[in-house]
Amino acid sequence: MKTILSLFLVLATAASALADGAFTGTTGLQLYSLRNQFKLRGVPWTLDRVKSFGITEVELAGTYNLSPEEFKKELDQRGLIPVSGHFPYGRLKTDLDKVVSEAKTLGLKYAGCAWIDHKESFDEAECQDAIATFNKAGEALAAAGITFFYHCHGYEFEKHADGTLMDVLIKGTKPEFVSYEMDVLWVIFPGQDPAALLEKYPTRWKLMHLKDLKKGVATGSLSGGTDVKNDVTLGTGQMNWPSIFTAAQKVGVKHFFIEDESPTSEDQIPNSLSFLKNLKW
Repeated sequence: MKTILSLFLVLATAASALADGAFTGTTGLQLYSLRNQFKLRGVPWTLDRVKSFGITEVELAGTYNLSPEEFKKELDQRGLIPVSGHFPYGRLKTDLDKVVSEAKTLGLKYAGCAWIDHKESFDEAECQDAIATFNKAGEALAAAGITFFYHCHGYEFEKHADGTLMDVLIKGTKPEFVSYEMDVLWVIFPGQDPAALLEKYPTRWKLMHLKDLKKGVATGSLSGGTDVKNDVTLGTGQMNWPSIFTAAQKVGVKHFFIEDESPTSEDQIPNSLSFLKNLKW
C-alpha cells in the first residue's frame, strides 16, 4: 500500500511540474536602457553598472562615441557578450557594407533594425520598400555569418486585406535572410496579442525585448510611441507574462533583453531581474 501511495505522489508531483511554468531564458539588457548614463557618466562607468546587475548578454544601439573596436574592447574587459545590435534603416540602404563590417568587428550574432523610416502612417509602399531593404541586408549579413532581424515598433499593425502590414512584412521577407525581434510593449500598445503573434509565425522570432506597459495606459494606438515613463518594472504593468513566455519558449525564442526606456531604468532593472528570477506559473 505504501509503495502504491508513494508512486501516486511521485506521479502527482510530476504532473504538477509539467503544468507549471517558469522563465528559463538568459536575460540580457538592451544598452539603450542606459543611454543617459552613457552620455553623462561615460562608457566604462555604465558598463560596470551593467556588469553589477549580473547581466552577461547585451544588445547594442550604437557605441557612444567610441569606435566599434574600442567599444568591443570595453565589453570584453567586463565579460559582456554583444549578442545583437540595432542599426538605422537609412544605413541599411546606403551604407550596408560598413554595417556588415561593424557588426563583424563587434562580434554580433544578430544585427537588425528597430525603426522603418515612414510618413505619419505606415503604408504599403513603405512596407514593400522595407521588404526589399531587409532582404538585401539579410543576404549581405548572412554571407558574413550574421542573422538579420527586424524589431517591430507598433505602427506596422495598420490594417491590410485580412490582416495587417506586419503580416505583409513577415510574409514578404525571406525566412533564410530575415528574422524578427518582438518588443512586447510595441505589440500590446497597438492592441495586439504577443502570444498569438508568436504562434502565428513560429519560426521567425529569434529575439525578444522584455518591457512592461504601465497599468491604465490605453492601447490601440499605431503611433509607435508613448511616454517613456510608461515603461515600468516587469510584472507591475499590463503584460500577461506567463502567456508570453509560454509561447516564446514554445516557438524557440533564443535571446531575451530587458529594455527599459524610463528615466528610472537604473533603479527598475534590478527589480525586473528579480521578477524574472522568481516568476512561476
